[in-house]
Amino acid sequence: MEIRKWNLESLFYFLLTTFYLLTLADDLEFLYSGGLGQKPSKKESFGKKTKNLLKKYLKSFLPEKKRIIYLAKLLSKRERYIILGLSLVIIGSIFAILIGYYFNITEAKPDFGGEFTEGLIGEPRFINPLLLQTDTDRDLAQLIYSGLLKNDGQGNFISDLAESFSISDDGLVYRFNLRKNIKWHDGINFSADDIIFTVKIAQNQDFASPQRINWQGVETVKIDDLTLEFRLKNPYAQFINNLSLGIIPSHLWKEIKAGNFILSELNLKPIGTGPYKFFKLKKDRLGRITSYELAANENYYLDGPFIESINFNFYTSEEDLIQAFNLSGVESLAGISPNNLSGLRFPGKVKINELKIPRYFAVFFNQNQSEVLSDKNVRLALAHSVNKDKIIESIYGRGFKVDSPILPEIFDDFENSVKKYDYNPDFVRQILENSGWQDKNGDGIREKDDRLLEIQLVVPLRKDFVAIGGELKKDWEAVGMKIDLITASVIELQQNYIQPRTYQMLLFGEVLNIEPDPFSFWHSSQKKDPGLNLALYDASGADKLLEEARQSLNPVIRANKYNDFQNLVIEDLPAIFLYSPYYIYPQAKKIKGFEINLMGLPSERFVNVAEWYIETKRVRK
Repeated sequence: MEIRKWNLESLFYFLLTTFYLLTLADDLEFLYSGGLGQKPSKKESFGKKTKNLLKKYLKSFLPEKKRIIYLAKLLSKRERYIILGLSLVIIGSIFAILIGYYFNITEAKPDFGGEFTEGLIGEPRFINPLLLQTDTDRDLAQLIYSGLLKNDGQGNFISDLAESFSISDDGLVYRFNLRKNIKWHDGINFSADDIIFTVKIAQNQDFASPQRINWQGVETVKIDDLTLEFRLKNPYAQFINNLSLGIIPSHLWKEIKAGNFILSELNLKPIGTGPYKFFKLKKDRLGRITSYELAANENYYLDGPFIESINFNFYTSEEDLIQAFNLSGVESLAGISPNNLSGLRFPGKVKINELKIPRYFAVFFNQNQSEVLSDKNVRLALAHSVNKDKIIESIYGRGFKVDSPILPEIFDDFENSVKKYDYNPDFVRQILENSGWQDKNGDGIREKDDRLLEIQLVVPLRKDFVAIGGELKKDWEAVGMKIDLITASVIELQQNYIQPRTYQMLLFGEVLNIEPDPFSFWHSSQKKDPGLNLALYDASGADKLLEEARQSLNPVIRANKYNDFQNLVIEDLPAIFLYSPYYIYPQAKKIKGFEINLMGLPSERFVNVAEWYIETKRVRK
């Protein structure tokens, strides 16, 4: 095959060029230290500096082109091919050296750009921190609004809108210094007036905010535009949980009356100070919201955000959400049940995050509705009959067993060596026999004084809860009990059972928050609706410990009070503590920077969203 003269001349020119390049490869820093008597401009890029300096160096040392052409004519065709091959190897080596050096002196950093789509169950209604009702509302509000403090993703509170804060020695005054130059998404300056306005709306019963109970009796005092105080009537250690409340803009809401508060367009097209701002929404022909698009806040007061836009699509069920993922309609999925993970057709596209939330699920006993349950031996038998290992298996191992109302498995300050009611069916049969509960007619159901050992169990109508309810029914009926398993939708559960307290046993969950406060779930003052004492527990000793723990700002004293409280509850056996499930968050693998371990609520998976990134750039170390 004939090789054209001009190509060979060019190849030999490159050959000699590479020879001289190799002499430089061992110490490329020479080029950047002004090795040719000239210091490169700081404005020049890495590639441009290298190119310009090599050009000058080669021009000084390379032979003239006509000599190279003459040399080429002296060689045979075979020799030319050999040298051509060697030159290609040398050039490849040089590029490898240069690339290796480049990666050695640079590192990858987050860069602005990219987007992702996440699927949520249920459409938004009130993206307003004072009206939040659903997980979807909370998810969007977490991205759009900011509070004075926020969870750092590891269970600690850190500054957000606040630059710094202090608490008085008596625990009655919380003083906050705000960051400077914070702007609302519409460009208006943020100030202490916005915080005071938000709290006053929360406190005003005419606005019917679910946040009202958290702010009753709290006085807000403006010191200046960037300083304010909260003054409490009594010390309350868990008040810090309230300080992550998202702040709403007074300049937009102040003219809206209480009667129109829930009707305002701002509830669906919100203005906040958070890392992302509302961009647009889409509705179907029936007026239902089908998608939301959020854009990065270019005026965000902290570093980031790096991801340019975040999109949300809304679905009516987990099955629809999983189908959307399988059809590439979404890239991340919010909190699906462990037993639905197997339905993901392309699991390699996501990373499965298992996140802790300070929550537990338990069977609560309502002794007012069942004479049988007032017998502690029956409660003891119920507790020892539960195979918790089977329950963990039913959620595919994505959770852990629980034995206490304060979750020492999550909070290290609490004592974990508590009394446990281990699974022991033989011991259960002995307890029941000795306390007079016997199966005299051989029908498999025990009775005592003409009363059947029959109890009703109410569970939420959801696949995982129904499965766990089935496991409990099987365990209890194996030792001679009759269990009536009742399933109810969320609305039915609230209206027909929880509010009137008409259940006998209830499988339900409770969330303690980042700074745990079991008061609402176990103090006797919370037995009636809207209180959350589902076991109707009434013990003066426990009440006293809960009250004292709330008022102590000393974490050691507070932990000791809660340790004593948990021991009382475990001994009295008003409930069987079962398990704490992980929050399952299948997230698109392309997203980097997700650093969350412990959340107070599912929406807190977004607390460090400003640090997430998709695109990267290389910068010099």
